[in-house]
Amino acid sequence: MTLLPMAPRSALQSLLSAGLLLSATLLLGACASVPIPTSEMAVAEAAVQAANTPSTSEGAPAELQLALAKLASARQAMTDKNYERAGRLAEQAQLDAQVAQLHAQSVRSRKAAQESQDAARALREEISRKSGS
Repeated sequence: MTLLPMAPRSALQSLLSAGLLLSATLLLGACASVPIPTSEMAVAEAAVQAANTPSTSEGAPAELQLALAKLASARQAMTDKNYERAGRLAEQAQLDAQVAQLHAQSVRSRKAAQESQDAARALREEISRKSGS
């Protein structure tokens, strides 16, 4: 069995190898970087601001406080340049703000329905009393 001597690497092969290594490094670096979640933060800010009303504070205080806390955490993550966490928290704050609004609306609707039922019952009692006299 004879061993053939290996041919020395050509300059072109070395250049190609270096280029591939550089490309792979840049590609991995691009994948690892997380963009600044500017739009997510703006949407979350607007959603929390829209939800932060007296009726939501009264009807869904826990949900509103959760949205406010997550927005504050998202702001802190932005300050810390932890953009992945900031984006995730901003999206959660937006959803929590929407939940707070919907829950408060549900509370108001149930209250209005109960008031309508009470008024209808009072009217029936009044009619019954007047027709029985």
